[in-house]
Parts: sequence; C-alpha cells; structure tokens
Amino acid sequence: MPGTPPTRFAYLGPEGTFTEAALRTLPAAERGVRTPARSVPEALEAVRSGEADAALVPLENSVGGAIPVTLDELITGSPLMITREVLLPVEFVLAARTLTPLAELRTIAAHPQASAQCRHWLQANVPDAVVVDVLSNATAALSAAAGEYDAAICAPIGVPRNNLAVLAEKVADRAEAVTRFALLTRPGAPAAPTGDDVTSLAVSIRHDQVGALLAVLTELAVRGINLSRIESRPTGEQLGTYVFFLDCTGHVAEARLGEALQGLRRICAEVRFLGSYPKHRLQPESPVAPPRGLSDTDFADSAAWLEQLRNPV
Repeated sequence: MPGTPPTRFAYLGPEGTFTEAALRTLPAAERGVRTPARSVPEALEAVRSGEADAALVPLENSVGGAIPVTLDELITGSPLMITREVLLPVEFVLAARTLTPLAELRTIAAHPQASAQCRHWLQANVPDAVVVDVLSNATAALSAAAGEYDAAICAPIGVPRNNLAVLAEKVADRAEAVTRFALLTRPGAPAAPTGDDVTSLAVSIRHDQVGALLAVLTELAVRGINLSRIESRPTGEQLGTYVFFLDCTGHVAEARLGEALQGLRRICAEVRFLGSYPKHRLQPESPVAPPRGLSDTDFADSAAWLEQLRNPV
C-alpha cells in the first residue's frame, strides 16, 4: 500500500465473523490493532475521522450478490479508496457445546444470510430443528456456547473461540461460495501496477442523455478494457437516477485505462475513483489479455507516433 502501512484496522464486527477471518489474512492486520465496528458505516467512519487507518468491509458475495450498504457508503460522505481486495471462501460449520446427535437438535441459531445459504442442508439433515435468527455468525456461536440454543451455524473462527464442538463441517448448499471484501483507506496515491490489477469506479450518468450507459461502456470497450462487474444503485435523489459501480481490469497508471477515465469524465455527470489495486485470485489464473492493437504497448506506440507527427525531429 502507498505511504505508511496501516496499523489500526476497523472491521465489520463483532469478533468471530468472516470479516475478522478475512482481515486476519493480511499480515499487517494480524500484527496491528483490530477494532470491530457495529456496522459498515461505523467502520468506514472510523477511517474518515482518523480513528483507524483502514477498514475491511464486505463488498459482494458469490451467492447473495453485492452488499448494498457498502456501495451506498462508497458514494456518500468524503471519498475513500480501495487499496486491496480479499476473497474468502465461505465455509459454515454446525457447532454446539458438546457433541450431540443431529436428531436431538431442536433449536439452531443462525444469521439470516447463513441460514439462507444452508437451507437445503438443514432441511435434509435437521428437518425438525427450528432455526432462530440472530444478529451475526459470532452471536450464533456465543448463544450456542451459553446454552441458549442447541447449536449454531457459524464461521469456523468462532468454534475455538467459544469452546464449541463441531457437529458438521461445510454445511453450506454451495461449497464454492466466496465473499469479496474491500480494504479502504483515506485517498492517496495508488500502489504501483502489478500487471494484474482492478480499478473500481462509481459513475453517475445524465438521466436525460439518450444512450448514456452505452456511451460509458463504449469508452471501455474501444480501449480493450474488460468490465468484470457492473452494479447499479439508486441515488436517492429522484426516481430513475442511478449510480453505476464498475470494476475494470487495469490500473489508473496505465495509458489505455487513463484514456478511458478521461472519456468517462467528459460524458458522465460524475466519476468517483474508488481505487486501483491488485486482483486477488484464489487459484492461479492468467489475466484477460486485451484484443490485438489494444494493449498498453500499442497505446504507448500510438502516443509516440502522434507525438512524432506533432513535433518532428
């Protein structure tokens, strides 16, 4: 990360959640001070106010989609910048105070998102148990440890912390579920390009301009920039006005992405730069190559050619 590495980290709490588990994969956070926040806005406000150097919050889930509160926070208030992303496979466990046969379970504590991702497994393995909604995965583990419920669906990190016994592992209906988290800091110079980067943007289009969204996409397509994600959120100002969140391959320091940003600046009502940062890959994978004639080398060559025309030696 650019500048002084962060040492004080806020994250969406409480302790024992997937967000904490994701944060602790970062060496700087493992060594630093980690403070749980009650909500995404509270975690990000800690960064804005200077109480924390960085905050880790969930951005999207491969099953449930984008996290609306995080997107909304990125377009309101003073700007923040994503400096890295963390992908974490989401593996739920069923745990209890003591080893208990599944047939004897009558109540199971779970966060609503967790129970939704484990619905079919629960129906097949504990059909007679009542699933009780709680505020978080950590709360579920705590309540099972206290004996309030027979068991809990929780994150693996909550098992040793609450001295629980695992009754079943990997209870989610989709074993490949992944949550993407974003580490945000106050704005600064992005880290140098790695060759496999993501640039995130929030763009507001003019609602009275015909083909405005097509014009936005064209600015990227004609430069061979791969759009890996697009998400819309209402601005709240009036019906029919939206902000579009874009994840693009490439780095702001690269010529072709820089040209695209200039183009977006000209045609959009507003463009908020949310950061350029290394792409996190769970498995080795080659980045998508730009089409022939649209690589960074091609753009550098064409720029040099134009400069030669304007200023011949």
